[in-house]
Amino acid sequence: MAAAQPQQGRDESSARPRRYVSPIRRRQADQTRERILAAGVELVRGFDSWDWNGLTFRAVAQQAGVGERTVYRHFPNERGLRDAIMTRLGEEAGVDYGRLSLADVGEVASRMFRSLGSFAVSDVSSPPDDPTFIAVDRDRREALIRAVAESKPGTPAQEQLRLAAALDVLWGVPSYDRLVAAWGMTADEAVGVLAWAIEQLTTPPSPGVDTPAN
Repeated sequence: MAAAQPQQGRDESSARPRRYVSPIRRRQADQTRERILAAGVELVRGFDSWDWNGLTFRAVAQQAGVGERTVYRHFPNERGLRDAIMTRLGEEAGVDYGRLSLADVGEVASRMFRSLGSFAVSDVSSPPDDPTFIAVDRDRREALIRAVAESKPGTPAQEQLRLAAALDVLWGVPSYDRLVAAWGMTADEAVGVLAWAIEQLTTPPSPGVDTPAN
């Protein structure tokens, strides 16, 4: 009697039993991840500089009251952990570069500046040469370029770039820091000046008002 031939076209992986994860276990895992992220956010808010070298798996695990292996199960490496914490900080500040429009720039920048008051950093103008910070800075520039292009499709590309660059300078933390340190403004006053300046750049001129020549 001939041996039975394997069924043609059958996906062997479909024969493997799928691992069942109960809703309770999934909820517990989500809660643990949130606990880890909250601990990381609490740590970075207490740092006296933007240097995140102290944001290690061990430090976050201790802050969260979990083992290091638990942190590893939720984040593949420290870069992934830092990126997730930076994303959470942006969410808490109400900053979403993916949805940024030109009309929103002033308000979103103001939210970011106001969030600085929740950090213990004394010198807010010197972020480190860290991949997470570099990625956020790149995302902001790209969001500004995209927002300007969508709002002013008929404007020459060079002019669009100039406007996006000017908005980026106004949005930058060094501009805020200079208003506070050199001009003696309060945080709210500095935010107000920057929001006003951004509004001047993003609001179309009224009919009959001449715009400065290039």
